[in-house]
Amino acid sequence: MSLIENIHWLGHDAFRIEAGGKVIYTDPFKIQGGPKADIILISHAHDDHCSPEDVGKIIKSDTVIIAPSDCAEKIKWDVKTMKPGDKLTVKGVDIEAVPAYNPEKKFHLRSNNWVGYIFTVEGKRIYHAGDTDLIPEMKGFNVDIALLPVGGTYTMNAQEAAQAALDMKAEAAIPMHYGSIVGTEADAESFKRELEGKVKVVLLPKE
Repeated sequence: MSLIENIHWLGHDAFRIEAGGKVIYTDPFKIQGGPKADIILISHAHDDHCSPEDVGKIIKSDTVIIAPSDCAEKIKWDVKTMKPGDKLTVKGVDIEAVPAYNPEKKFHLRSNNWVGYIFTVEGKRIYHAGDTDLIPEMKGFNVDIALLPVGGTYTMNAQEAAQAALDMKAEAAIPMHYGSIVGTEADAESFKRELEGKVKVVLLPKE
């Protein structure tokens, strides 16, 4: 079974990855619940990414929550804080926080120290971008599977996300940040077309 078959899209930027004996969630938002989390990764403090209500649906006594420092203020449970450049190993999972920002828009300022994450499971480096535009740092990320926003407005659009996948030499890419607040399935399809013959793109059904 390939690792991608263990990646579940829960809508918006929320994913559940069940691999290596761990259950990892990213940016849970308006989720129905599900298997309890070993690790929860939160990219930034906006309510559609840092949702204490949704964290509460999947937390257990030994869940480790990782987030930027301003998210920790919103969440009533203990949080391990990370900023761009930080690295941690949690429950055997190597986690690196990388920059996520808008260079020319004010929605996600670089000075906020908000993040994306690169985490390694089953020997594969998975990148969850959080909310970001195409940024120069991506050329140094070197990931296997990239979870990339394609909806535009607050983040990269489909064409920019395709360039990001190429910049980081991803083997596979999965679009996100569409179908709810901004972006449509047409953006995901456009992303797939942009990368045809270059990077394997998987459009996951929302669970």
